[in-house]
Amino acid sequence: MKAPVPMQTLAERSTQLPGEAVVAVEPPAARPPAKLVEIQRVTKTFGAGAEAVAALHDVSLTIATNEFFTLLGPSGCGKTTLLRLLAGFEQPTAGVILLDGKHVADDPPNKRPVNTVFQSYALFPHMTVEQNVAFGLERLGMRGRRVTDRVAAMLGLVRLETLGKRRPDQLSGGQQQRIALARALAPQPRLLLLDEPLSALDLKLRRGMQVELKRIQRETGITFVLVTHDQEEALSMSDRIAVMDRGRVLQVGRPQDIYERPTSRFVADFIGEANVLPGPLVGHPDAASVAIRPERVELSIATHADQPGLAGRVLDVTYLGATTSCSVALDAGFTVKAEHGNLPSPLAPGQRVTCVFPPGAQLALAD
Repeated sequence: MKAPVPMQTLAERSTQLPGEAVVAVEPPAARPPAKLVEIQRVTKTFGAGAEAVAALHDVSLTIATNEFFTLLGPSGCGKTTLLRLLAGFEQPTAGVILLDGKHVADDPPNKRPVNTVFQSYALFPHMTVEQNVAFGLERLGMRGRRVTDRVAAMLGLVRLETLGKRRPDQLSGGQQQRIALARALAPQPRLLLLDEPLSALDLKLRRGMQVELKRIQRETGITFVLVTHDQEEALSMSDRIAVMDRGRVLQVGRPQDIYERPTSRFVADFIGEANVLPGPLVGHPDAASVAIRPERVELSIATHADQPGLAGRVLDVTYLGATTSCSVALDAGFTVKAEHGNLPSPLAPGQRVTCVFPPGAQLALAD
């Protein structure tokens, strides 16, 4: 049996026309990141007059080639609208979207080198797995062994080589998600859009698929843009994250930058958990507020007068397995949370403790 044809890299595909041999080129890793997507001052409004609703406000973003980029935010923040603009399902009210430096406003979805994996998977129930994966290739005019080899390569990529003859209703939710991904990747799009693709999976399977998605993105070299409201999902998979709220982009950066150096109270609160306290209360008189992550709050059962920190009373203690969470009502009138694997023992509701906030753990916020 002939071995499956490996997935071409993004650089290889960019120099190949249908029916031509692949031209050897310098691998993408040897070049500086190139701009694949440029979103320039994009606004999207639905409706008109008094009933107009602005879904996006003056959004500007750049997404690089071979990047795993995530649009993160709560429901209604505009992230799905932005994804639909990239796919071509909607048109911007104002602003410009460039793909590889080319304006795509007039290109319908089927004319863009973009594919989408939807939350519902949208597999064809009357087709086998192989037929589902082959569908987009055949629409592009591919036939025969080229289709067979590409389908085999895609099923190998998502590690479902033995399920090609099954139908979608014979697959688990995780397997259906992988087949939807294989179908979207088969035509080798320049850009793959992922619309909350893991939300229907249980926690353990979702975490496993997070690792798989990142592996697949690295192996294919295709730019992924993920839409999600799940902070852990965004932090674990992304090269960069854009945090959105009310149609605006509030902060863009690497996961560690977003988590460790949030620039606003919303970002600090939305990414993980954060204790937000008045700046002067914790020694930042020039800051309106300061964020402190629960894992950086130190608890002491000592409460004497010269003990550094802020005294309070334990409200509750919750065992979480690897860590224990403790909520403390400070005498200053605020509640903070500490979470560690080695909190002082024993701790019980009503007990007096002191919360210590190390200077390096305090993040001054702009608002």
